[in-house]
Amino acid sequence: MSAPTRTHNDCKIGHVATILLVGVDLYFRGKLDGLLDGHHLVTSDSADWPDLVIADVGRVEPEEVADAYPDIPILGYTNHKDTSGLRRAHEAGFDQVLAKSALVERAPTLVEELAT
Repeated sequence: MSAPTRTHNDCKIGHVATILLVGVDLYFRGKLDGLLDGHHLVTSDSADWPDLVIADVGRVEPEEVADAYPDIPILGYTNHKDTSGLRRAHEAGFDQVLAKSALVERAPTLVEELAT
């Protein structure tokens, strides 16, 4: 039996994902809290194993994140000018890498795609 589906801001949420935030600053975490209402956002001190990792590749080493969570989908973001960070995240094997502005625009859809 699947979990009940509910809607939020015209976005269908069928699965409540536990999302580990790595290197995400406090301001952007607040923004993600609003964008991903209905999902469980945690940091590395949580005992909950994540369904998805969201990492700021401008603040962490992508290879270390990929090595730490080899079986978990990883979504990396950084500012649009950080092409080397985007490239390093791709090379590390992140499932999705995009500019921060694109993450803000597409966060609920990306989480649904990657965490289910």
